[in-house]
Amino acid sequence: MGLIQSSKDTHGKRSSSMTFAMRWKHGNLRLIMLSAVISIAMTFMFLVLLYGTAVKSVSVVVNGQETVVETKQWVLQRLLDEQAITIGPHDEVSVPLNSPIKTGDRVEVNHAIPVVVRADGKTSTVYTTEKTVQAAIEELNLTLRNEDTISPPLHDTVGAEEMITIVRVNTKVSELEKTVPFSIVKKEDPSLEQGKEKVVQTGKEGVVVEQKKEKYEDGVLVSNQVVSNVVQTAVVDQVIAVGTKKPEPKVTILSNNSPSVMTVTKGDVTFKAKKMLKNVTLTAYSAGVASTGKDKDHPDYGITASGTRVKEGRTIAVDPKVIPIGWWVYIEGLGFRRAEDKGSAVKGNKIDIYFDSNNYATKFGKKTGYTVYILGPNKPTAS
Repeated sequence: MGLIQSSKDTHGKRSSSMTFAMRWKHGNLRLIMLSAVISIAMTFMFLVLLYGTAVKSVSVVVNGQETVVETKQWVLQRLLDEQAITIGPHDEVSVPLNSPIKTGDRVEVNHAIPVVVRADGKTSTVYTTEKTVQAAIEELNLTLRNEDTISPPLHDTVGAEEMITIVRVNTKVSELEKTVPFSIVKKEDPSLEQGKEKVVQTGKEGVVVEQKKEKYEDGVLVSNQVVSNVVQTAVVDQVIAVGTKKPEPKVTILSNNSPSVMTVTKGDVTFKAKKMLKNVTLTAYSAGVASTGKDKDHPDYGITASGTRVKEGRTIAVDPKVIPIGWWVYIEGLGFRRAEDKGSAVKGNKIDIYFDSNNYATKFGKKTGYTVYILGPNKPTAS
């Protein structure tokens, strides 16, 4: 019984000791944790104070210009503020602004400049730190084509607010089919009567394919050039024959019944004329070989077309269509003559006068501008 009692007392003492330790630990846990935080904070503050008060040598490069500065600042932003270096939204810095700094660090700052770009009908301002034309264009994601022109050139350096102009160049090649009118060519034709025309070749229009190159700058036509003309169908000229053959003179056929149209007085002779010819041409001939091809031994030597024998001062050769054979005429300056002969060369208003002497006939030659009166079959007599 006593042994059992002793066992119960020992267990009660152990339980009391463990409960006290747990109560103590639980009651002082907050105090322990607070002490640890204060200790860490004080250590950090000491290190910061120690680090922040140390002088650091830092290399600062602004737009390519390098300067070594001494500073006690421990964050880059504070260093830049200390050096009055402003960082804009488009500027580039080699390290983040909240980065800590230490001796030997090198910081690069590139200030962006505004550049004005005019392209595709728009004007835009772009900020670039590289300060070249090409960099500014790349900032705007503009595409340049081979024909486009840019001013200034791509690799030129630009300054603040400088204008960059891009001109969009387009070249169009077009083909146009054009008709070419034919020409009218007139050629003299002696076989066609004067005043008449005849088409001997019908004209045809030609076809030419014209190739044209048009150049546009920003949609505006600046040049228009024909680069080639290809003949697809050749032109055929129209040829017209123009008559040059003079018409045969209209001949009034005279007869005994033809009325007299005028009364003419020459010297002591007054006669009535059935017709007057102006601008008559006079030539001369003889009965010999030179004029007729006949010599004195020829049976028809000296015989006229009317059957009479030639006689100087009377016989003339005429065109029977103008002056009837056997009729008398009066030739101004020569007097009365009778139409008794004809010849192949005597046509129209032409009269061949007979002379016995071949030399005189040759010497007579050709005379023009004579007036001739056609009288009739009877020779007038002096009144």
